[in-house]
Amino acid sequence: MSTPPRPIKAGNSRHGSIARSPFSTSYLSASPIAHESIERDLAECSDDEVETPDSPSSEDESSESSTIRPDALQHSFSNTYRRPSFVAFGGTRPAITPGPAEGKYLSKKEKKQSRNEERSLLRDNHLAPPKHPEPPKRSAFNRLYRRLFSTKISKRDEEAPPEPIFTAEPSETSALLGESARTHHERLNAQWEAAVAAGKIKTTWQREAKTLWGYSSPLVVTFILQYSLTVASIFTVGHLGKVELGAVSLASMTANITGYAIYQGLATSLDTLCAQAYGSGKRHLVGLQLQRMVCFLWVLTIPIGIIWLSAEKILEMIVPEKESAQFAGLYLRILLIGAPGYAAFESGKRFVQAQGLFSATTYVLLIAAPLNAFMNWLFVWQFKWGFVGAPVAVVVTDNLLPLLLFLYVRFVDGRQCWNGFTKRAFHNWGPMVKLALPGLLMVEAEFLAFEILTLASSYFGTTHLAAQSILSTLTALTFQIPFPISIAASTRVANLIGATLTDAAKTSAKVAMCAATIVGVFNVVLLSSMRFYIPQLFTNDQGVIDLVASVLPLCAAFQLFDALAANCNGLLRGLGRQEIGGWVNLFCYYVVAMPISFGTGFGLGWELYGLWSGVALALGLVAALEGFFIYRADWDQAVEDAQDRNAAG
Repeated sequence: MSTPPRPIKAGNSRHGSIARSPFSTSYLSASPIAHESIERDLAECSDDEVETPDSPSSEDESSESSTIRPDALQHSFSNTYRRPSFVAFGGTRPAITPGPAEGKYLSKKEKKQSRNEERSLLRDNHLAPPKHPEPPKRSAFNRLYRRLFSTKISKRDEEAPPEPIFTAEPSETSALLGESARTHHERLNAQWEAAVAAGKIKTTWQREAKTLWGYSSPLVVTFILQYSLTVASIFTVGHLGKVELGAVSLASMTANITGYAIYQGLATSLDTLCAQAYGSGKRHLVGLQLQRMVCFLWVLTIPIGIIWLSAEKILEMIVPEKESAQFAGLYLRILLIGAPGYAAFESGKRFVQAQGLFSATTYVLLIAAPLNAFMNWLFVWQFKWGFVGAPVAVVVTDNLLPLLLFLYVRFVDGRQCWNGFTKRAFHNWGPMVKLALPGLLMVEAEFLAFEILTLASSYFGTTHLAAQSILSTLTALTFQIPFPISIAASTRVANLIGATLTDAAKTSAKVAMCAATIVGVFNVVLLSSMRFYIPQLFTNDQGVIDLVASVLPLCAAFQLFDALAANCNGLLRGLGRQEIGGWVNLFCYYVVAMPISFGTGFGLGWELYGLWSGVALALGLVAALEGFFIYRADWDQAVEDAQDRNAAG
């Protein structure tokens, strides 16, 4: 028997028709630092710079206005990945899956999506008239198809078929008094709340599978496109020789830790600043926050540049392979030219995501990723530039990304939040830096564990460093599928919990776990069955191919744990307990994995196999601990906690 829904706590009165949208942000939190920053910026603005909200021209526009009072959002819908710092994350495989930004304001598209989801669930539960009338007779095949894949609740599961609680639209005979004063969206909100309070909203595995696919498929494309920027260089340079292949891995490690992770970590503060500026109706401040972050990151490029220019000497003191260190230093010196462009893109994608324009980065990558692969081939092999051609292709791509994003904003969408360049971009950096530092520490922790393995592998020789480059690339590439699924699971579970639909959230979590298991098994089979062929795509060196083929079964074996661990992290974020996942990951990687990796790799002489043994055990432990916590979690308490956080926000 399903648990009866807990009553929705009373909140502030509605301000506009979207105030009672069905799905609430399950771990909503306001940022005092962001409010402080916005207040300071407003104090510096002249009266003619502050825009006034446009008068709504229609009922629908009124409901979809992006200027929303915070107290009206007690139960508002928000995707938990609507401002994700990790969409188009790039770099190598993270050790600690980052949590989503906690936005509290909705774009027009999100509000429309909320209402559509609400109507669809009501129809599936036979509480609203069907979208299309039922045909009088169906074929046997059609009946079988609907039985297997229909998202509707089977009426046989109900003791008595429920009566529809509303009609979709008022008819000509509907009462005018009272009804005419309520908008269609307000009626929908009231009807949804009545259904939830009565415990009539349920879901099916078919609906959750469909929703999971809809959420995750575009993210998978985006992740793979972004990571292909890294794969292209390794794939192209690998055929030059094992020294060059190892050097690319060494250079990428240094660039990630000392540069890219800093840019990504600090830019996460825009997930809060831009989102709250946009949601509170101060659109001109969204562009101001973008300018401020770009200037800040460009200033930081100076010390980063000093490190990259000196990387050859630094690496020669750390790694025993001097030739690899020299090639890595050359790679980083060229890569420095693209650092400002990379910083601008990391800031720019938060600018468009704050406006709900998530497809912008995907469109940009659809152009840049294939072009990057072509340039790698062209520069390295056709122009005969050799090793130098790879970083040149990366530089061109890094500078092309912000340019393409600018063209999207200028000619497609997002321009409304740009108010021109201003000197205020050089003021009020304090709140931005305070918000940025935690993000920096998180991203650095994500990168560091796997980069340590790359550094350690160099002590076994050039062949091992080259093999490590291939192995880390492959495991990172396979991770680009379960990780977006975990984001989708986080989204769905958080939305259902925010809507007080505990049973539906559990069903969604079970479907997500099944999907993660399927993906994990697929990765296991793929890597293990192709272990002698995949390395040949990256290098012609037989010694590197044999070494990769010998270690790849271990990497294949932990793919299932990898997928389950990623999914458990997503479910914990959806439950609003993302701190559990953070601490478990930190413990397993730095307390368990690193000692085992170094002990078996160096102490027992297992070398590369030993380094990856620690990672495999850590992933299994992460999946077990987080899975046990999710199994024992009080989902009803998670609903109450979500309501408390929303009320506090």
